[in-house]
Amino acid sequence: MQKPSCVLRDFLAHQLQSQVQYPIKPVTYDMAINGMSLFSGAGGMDAGFEKAGVRVVVANELDEDACDTYAANHPETLLLRGDIRDCFDVLEKYKGGIDVLFGGPPCQGFSVAGKMDPDDVRSKLVWSFVEAVKAVQPKAFVMENVKALGMLEKWKPVRARYLEETAAAGYDVKYFVLNSSDYGVPQKRERVFFVGSKKGLNYPLAGIEAIVKSNSSASPTVRDVLNSLPEAGSEGNPITCAAKITLAASPILRRSPYAGMYFNGLGRPVNLDGYSNTLPASMGGNKTPIIDEGYLKDPKKPNWPAEYHDRLRSKQATAGLEDAPESLRRMTTAEAAAIQTFPGGYAFKGSKSSTYKQIGNAVPCNMAMAVAKSVLRMMEHPLNAETYRTGALDSRMYKITGGEE
Repeated sequence: MQKPSCVLRDFLAHQLQSQVQYPIKPVTYDMAINGMSLFSGAGGMDAGFEKAGVRVVVANELDEDACDTYAANHPETLLLRGDIRDCFDVLEKYKGGIDVLFGGPPCQGFSVAGKMDPDDVRSKLVWSFVEAVKAVQPKAFVMENVKALGMLEKWKPVRARYLEETAAAGYDVKYFVLNSSDYGVPQKRERVFFVGSKKGLNYPLAGIEAIVKSNSSASPTVRDVLNSLPEAGSEGNPITCAAKITLAASPILRRSPYAGMYFNGLGRPVNLDGYSNTLPASMGGNKTPIIDEGYLKDPKKPNWPAEYHDRLRSKQATAGLEDAPESLRRMTTAEAAAIQTFPGGYAFKGSKSSTYKQIGNAVPCNMAMAVAKSVLRMMEHPLNAETYRTGALDSRMYKITGGEE
C-alpha cells in the first residue's frame, strides 16, 4: 500500500471550510482495504474510516432513522438493517475477505452516566461484536466504547473475558483510552478503543497506542467551528431545539462554569473558547447544551454564563431571581454535527430528537480517522518473527501527520 495522500490537518481544514459536500472520495490506495462496520449508527465512525482509506463494503444497524441516515450518506455500502444477531448468516459470507472490522456497540450499560448494569441487554452486545470477529476473521478489528469499560475496576472481569475470547479466536488485542480533543475534535470525549490483530500476521500491535498518540492533531475551538457555519436560525443552520432556558432555583455549582447545573435541566453552557463537554445522545430537550449567541458573535461582549456562575459562587447573585438573557439559546443539530466533525453536507434523517440522538451516539469522525489511519499504517508494516516476539518497534517510523514521509 502507498502512503495516504491526505493528512489530518487537511481534513480539519476541509471540515471547517465545508465547501465540499459529502460523500467525499476516500484516500486511495493501490489495493483496496475492505472494511465491515457494525453498530454503525449514523455512520460517524464509517466517515472517519472511509476518509482514512477504508472501503466499507457492508454495515449493520438496528435503529431505523440511523439506517436511513447511513444509507443516504454511504450509498455504496451494503446496509444490513436489523438486529446483528439476525445477520450472522450474511456476515459469515465475508469470512476471510475483510481487512478491518470496526464498530461501537451500545455503551449505556457500562457508562458512568447510566446505571452501570452488567445485565443491561445493551452491555451484552460487546459479545455480539466478538462473535462477529469469530465469524468474519478479519485481519484486524477496532471496537470503541465508553472510557469506563477500559478503566473501571468494576468492568475488569468483562475486560478479562474479552481478551480471553478474542485470544481464543486467534487475535492479539491492545486497548487504550483516547480523548477526541487530541484528534481535531473540539470536544472533550474520552473513549476506549480495543484494537485486535490476527495472530500470524505479525502486525506491530504492541506499539499501536504509541502510533495513534504520535499522530495527534490540534483541535479548533468551538467558536471557530460554530462561526464557520451559517448563522443560527438561518436556512443552513435552523433552530432545532425550543426548550426554554431558565435559571435553577437550587443550582449545583462546580469550579468551572461549564460543569455543575445552574440552569434547569442538564443542558450546560458550552465553552466557546475551548472544547465542549461530551455531547450526549439525550440532546433535544432541556439536556441540549447552551450557547451564548452574543458572546459567540462578539468575544468582546460579556460571557454571561461564566459571569453569572462567578457571581453565584461569590454570593453576589441569588439563584433564581434573574431571568436568563435572550442571547442564550440551545445548540442546533448542525452545530452538534460540526462539533462531532461530521463532513459538511452530511444528511440526517428522522425527527429533530432522533437527529440529536444519532449525533450524540456517534464516534467523532476525526478521531475515528486518526485511529483508522494508524491501524492501516500498522498493517502496512508487519514485523519479522523475532521483532514481533520481543515487541520492539519505534513508533516514529509510523508517524503519518506532517506531510509525506
